[in-house]
Order: sequence, then C-alpha cells, then structure tokens
Amino acid sequence: MSKVAVIITDFFEDVEYTGPAKEFRDAGHELIHVGLEKGTTVRGKKKETPVKIDVAVSEAKVEDFDALMIPGGYSPDQLRVNENAVDFARSFVKSGKPVFSICHGPQILITADVIRGRKITGYKSIIQDIKNAGAEFIDREVVEDGNLISSRNPDDIPAFTKASLAKLK
Repeated sequence: MSKVAVIITDFFEDVEYTGPAKEFRDAGHELIHVGLEKGTTVRGKKKETPVKIDVAVSEAKVEDFDALMIPGGYSPDQLRVNENAVDFARSFVKSGKPVFSICHGPQILITADVIRGRKITGYKSIIQDIKNAGAEFIDREVVEDGNLISSRNPDDIPAFTKASLAKLK
C-alpha cells in the first residue's frame, strides 16, 4: 500500500488529522509524520492529540512517499515560515504525486507558490489568500484538480477522505 507523508506541527486541527489518518490506516496505508524535528511530539490545538515526528522535513525526500497530507489548524501557518517545509510541499506538488490539503492546509501551498492557475478550496478565512495566490477558489466540500485534492473544514472530512483514498488506488 501507499506511504503517505503527513506534514504537521503543533496546533494542527485534531479531527482533520485523526479522521483521515484512521481511514488511511484502515485501508492499509502507512503514515509517516514529517515535521520540524525528528523524535519530537507535536499536539493538536483542541484535544492535544499527540503525534510523534518520524522524519525531519529537512531530511524528507519526496521520492520516499506516494502522497502528502496537510491537516489544517495553525500547523500549516507555522510550517510556511520554514524553508525546508515549503520546499518539501513545493516539490511534492510539482512531482505530480497526490497532495491532500484540508482547511488551512493551502497556506503552505500558497507560500510554495504552487497553486497559481489551479482550482482549490480551503477554510473561509483564507479565501482571499487563495485568490491572491492566483488560484480559483471553489466553495465545495471537495475540489480535485489533477494531483491536488482539497476540502474546506472538518465537516468535509468524510468526502475529503473518500476522494483521497480513491486517489491512492
């Protein structure tokens, strides 16, 4: 089955990680947590869900993974100030491999300058950021544009997970 990189740091939206993560694992996919420092534990913003970082983003290689998942919350905004995290996200999108982004996930893609000319959705507070980055914002529970699958918020998790799992087949 697929190896899915999950780029994540503190204050991620718990359910945007735990919901898809459970479904991915149940389908036989392996999740590898990519963060700022290997071996550290990051926590969600509401339930403080603990997630241990398996690989430092400075050492992560796109070729080692089949897909990338970007949970929302404050995590993407924190990651976007890290050059290695932005480079990893940029390389992943450019590789053509699937990228699954929910809620505030597009923030790191905006910084990576990889959504220009693409169709994408995200949380309502970043709609203007998405447009300013040159993408077409679509207000739907799931938007699929090539290798990019995006959703707006926790309510969209079932549709987001279904579309993401279909892309992994």
